[in-house]
Amino acid sequence: MEIQRTGFSFRLEPNPGQARLLRQAIGSARWVWNRGLQTQKERHQADQPNLGYSKLCAKLTTWKQEFPWLAGPTAQTLQQKLKDLNQAFSNFFQNPGHFEPPTFKRKADGGSIRYPQGFHLDNANGRVFLPKIGWVPYRKSRNVTGTPKNVTIGFRNSRFSVSIQTEQEVEIPIHPHKDAAAGIDLGIVNHTTLFDGQEGHSCPGPKALIRRQRKIARLQRQLSRKKKFSQNWKKQKIRIARAHHKISNIRHDHLHKLSTTIAKNHSVVVIEDLQVANMSHSAKGTPETPGKNVRAKAGLNRSILDQGWSKFRSLLEYKVHRSGGRLIAVPAQHTSQQCPECQHVSKDNRRTQARFACVQCGFEENADVAAAMNILAAGQAVIACGGHPIAGPLNQEPPVSLAA
Repeated sequence: MEIQRTGFSFRLEPNPGQARLLRQAIGSARWVWNRGLQTQKERHQADQPNLGYSKLCAKLTTWKQEFPWLAGPTAQTLQQKLKDLNQAFSNFFQNPGHFEPPTFKRKADGGSIRYPQGFHLDNANGRVFLPKIGWVPYRKSRNVTGTPKNVTIGFRNSRFSVSIQTEQEVEIPIHPHKDAAAGIDLGIVNHTTLFDGQEGHSCPGPKALIRRQRKIARLQRQLSRKKKFSQNWKKQKIRIARAHHKISNIRHDHLHKLSTTIAKNHSVVVIEDLQVANMSHSAKGTPETPGKNVRAKAGLNRSILDQGWSKFRSLLEYKVHRSGGRLIAVPAQHTSQQCPECQHVSKDNRRTQARFACVQCGFEENADVAAAMNILAAGQAVIACGGHPIAGPLNQEPPVSLAA
């Protein structure tokens, strides 16, 4: 048996009074985050150590005396925001190459609050009870299974959402396709190219942002003609935010469906360990050493981020685990230049984007399929030789699944 954590996300539909209280609570939590971050920055400038979570909570008591309006929302939501701030600093100090330092939050970015206790879930009627708010209905699209552990309320683009995290004890799953393995090559022209040991399959991505760039540009031009901070300007900002939100929904819908299909049909999934943040780094440079081909690199970065590779990997990780399979991440070096037949590595093997032709043995194949073949072979070598995959076997800490 193992503990399975699952997140259930729904659209929240509070009445006008509840919406006002929720916005106030989210605004107070954002203020507490920013005040805590400012306190830590001031201590850093004075060569003093950072305050821990308990000492930040002691500061919260002082802030409430100074600003009485902080007593409006329940205290646990403000404490949870300080806990998030403390965790953000811990992540950055432990792995600065992977995590960015925490930054100040803006009102325009929305926000969220978390209730670790005091809430109640009415699964049958599709509503949740929040302290100092009351019963709030949500759009019930599926039943919530497991024991609720916490509830997170998000606010973005003038809309509320609720995410309910649950825990339940389940038997360790056994994948129905024990011998099915697949290597996956991620790309821009084709989002995913999968090789299952016999043949390759390509799946184009939705390219949600690229196909809607003209609409976004039109909305931005309309915004530029309006008086800043006027009511029409604010309404236009909401239209732009909702357009981007729709793009995000289209992308996530594609990634969820694709990752579910792959996880159900393959017990071993091998992917590249892509460093997306480094791949999408700006080429602008500095005034002293300006970069080259900045516009071309900006377009490439936009295409890379539009594919959602990092999100796809995180979805695959928990879905493969939940199906009883195994996810292996292998280094991405030379996967597109190595011949699957003779293992000869040369940049001349791939002279065009679409075709792979080995200059040594003459092997020819679609370039993405050849890369997927190399990725699958590298994953099988990890299993056979007992190597150390980047994403490990089933006995690792189970990831949290996010069920939409």
